[in-house]
Amino acid sequence: MRELGVYVHVPFCRHRCDYCAFATYTDRDRLMARYVAACVADVARAVRVGELVEATSVFFGGGTPSRLPAPWLSRILAAIPRTADAEVTVECNPEDASPERLAAYRAAGVTRMSFGVQSTAPHVLASLGRRHRPESVPRAVEAAATAGFSHVNVDLIYGAASETDEDWAGTIDDVLSLPHPPGHVSAYALTVEPGTPLARDPARHPDDDVQASRYEVAESKLSAAGYGWEEVSNWARPGHGCRHNQLYWRQGDYVGIGSAAHSHLGGACAGRRWWNVRTPDRYVAALEAGRSPVAGEERVEGDRYELERLMLSLRTPAGVPGSALPDAAELDGLVVRERGRAVLTVSGRLVLNAVSSMLLVGTPEAATAPSPCADAGPAEPAVQVASGAGASGRYPAVP
Repeated sequence: MRELGVYVHVPFCRHRCDYCAFATYTDRDRLMARYVAACVADVARAVRVGELVEATSVFFGGGTPSRLPAPWLSRILAAIPRTADAEVTVECNPEDASPERLAAYRAAGVTRMSFGVQSTAPHVLASLGRRHRPESVPRAVEAAATAGFSHVNVDLIYGAASETDEDWAGTIDDVLSLPHPPGHVSAYALTVEPGTPLARDPARHPDDDVQASRYEVAESKLSAAGYGWEEVSNWARPGHGCRHNQLYWRQGDYVGIGSAAHSHLGGACAGRRWWNVRTPDRYVAALEAGRSPVAGEERVEGDRYELERLMLSLRTPAGVPGSALPDAAELDGLVVRERGRAVLTVSGRLVLNAVSSMLLVGTPEAATAPSPCADAGPAEPAVQVASGAGASGRYPAVP
């Protein structure tokens, strides 16, 4: 069965966190009803033109999907054709996780909740510009269990200037000691994005060495608790991996619904990517006028497409073919080679960009083997690129 993901972007927020550079807005709630109608119309358009068939996973991200009234979010979900066993994830702020809201999600077909916890230390939350209180986290996770959700993720962020080693260890311990511990944990390094309040305050910028140490703590504690690394920033207990995110990491197909949402449909050696207009105002206006909301697109093929595939796979335990990385002393201790694959070690995950810069495609050795891109035109010369070159950066944000 062909896998297809649907990403629905909900751009509304009550408050913008200090580190956030996503396409989110705190002053557009007046558009909510029209935005929901536009998303439903966009789904119908995508189905009509053959881009959207039955989805195997749906992910509501943002922004704050729980900012929408539950019946409105459910209306969008009801419009999306999906398989009977489709994974459906909704991101939710802990303070929004009322029993009534979660029961409505469950009745609508949502199968997985993702809570934006970030930290359980009040002063760390304050330094990140988060508004929820730590005590809302156990209430949210308990409400999810009561509503019947067996798949729950929590998002964490490490590296805030106000955070101590004890704060970070305590946050992980707090999450793991919940009466119903989440089956999936995402832990992201705090990133300074241009134009954010965090970027304008150098005193709050994270320290690379501190973040590396915090990552090692996360890996150690989560591994000891039975969580396996699913991707550089994600860990899951057996049976609790995120199917939607795995689709991204396999360079799979997904259709983006909503403002600023991105889509990808590909094959063995080439793919088409496109993205919608960034603001909800323009998105609503386009759909209400019967126009496409697409703002731009690109086709990626040949070596560049294969390089992107390798860069994504390198982030996971699947690793890359051994021939995709040179047998170089610089990689000692950063990758392990077994059964023809090269997989990052914990040390390698800490320097992912450096390892990615050594990826090879279009090598003479590869040219001697049958290529799925044989009909894509003349082969490009061997390339070795820095991390990020050849990667669009347009994949939807993953929990």
